[in-house]
Amino acid sequence: MRFSLNVPNFGDFADARNVAALAVVAEEAGWDALFLWDHVVHYRDSPRPVGDPWMLLTAAALATSRIGLGTLVTPVARRRPHQLARQVATLDRISTGRVIFAAGLGGPVEDEYGSFGEPTDEALLAERLDEGLGLLERYWTGERITHHGRHFHADDVALLPRPVQSPRPPVWIAGFWPNRRPMRRAARWDGAVPLFRSAGHGRVPPADEVRELVTYVRRHRPDDRRDTPFEVVVGGVTPANGPASTARDIIGPLLDAGATWWDERLPMDHPGLSDFGTVLARAEQGPPRL
Repeated sequence: MRFSLNVPNFGDFADARNVAALAVVAEEAGWDALFLWDHVVHYRDSPRPVGDPWMLLTAAALATSRIGLGTLVTPVARRRPHQLARQVATLDRISTGRVIFAAGLGGPVEDEYGSFGEPTDEALLAERLDEGLGLLERYWTGERITHHGRHFHADDVALLPRPVQSPRPPVWIAGFWPNRRPMRRAARWDGAVPLFRSAGHGRVPPADEVRELVTYVRRHRPDDRRDTPFEVVVGGVTPANGPASTARDIIGPLLDAGATWWDERLPMDHPGLSDFGTVLARAEQGPPRL
């Protein structure tokens, strides 16, 4: 199992210097990745500083050499795929191949989409997500492409330079379990980043639900991808400086159920969610000991 830290791109983490400092500490302490949220306002009735995640991750990439970097998650449906492809490829080159790209619908939809006159129908957004993901994969080849889809168009264009990673950065897909459609989408890519309706963000999901999800995804993997690696990312809070037995009690059943990443993340209602000092202290203590 690998271990990541997860922070929002608002509050103290809207400052690229804080994100870079956190990434340095996380790398030195043995964490495998640092993930940022990708929001433009989050909740429009609660204004706060918000940073662009790709700019923030660029600062982290320039300050580190090993740790993986990415978003959990980027709403492809509210971005232009050609611009997003450029941002991801550029960060992958700056970081010498350390980007992990996670995608989903994003939300809250009314705040993140509706505030700017974007469509809020989730079925339509799912269409844009799937079409956008397909375009990203093609853009990252560096080859000339032409695409006339329902939502996006490209006319004989090639985006160079391509990412360092080949054939592309890993793509993980988010969704709420037990909704099946997002996990069928995830099965076509490289990983799943589920949230669970039975356990909110930052709270440990039930192992039996993780096992059910893993079984479902495996059943829906395309034949040509059944033997390729597939990541399952779950998360919550583990006690800092606690005994290894405590971490095993929390994470062990999830590992047995098929999870491959533990993402250390505070609950949405935690007062230290976007506080640099709170997260830095946890980062310094290193990943859970199993």
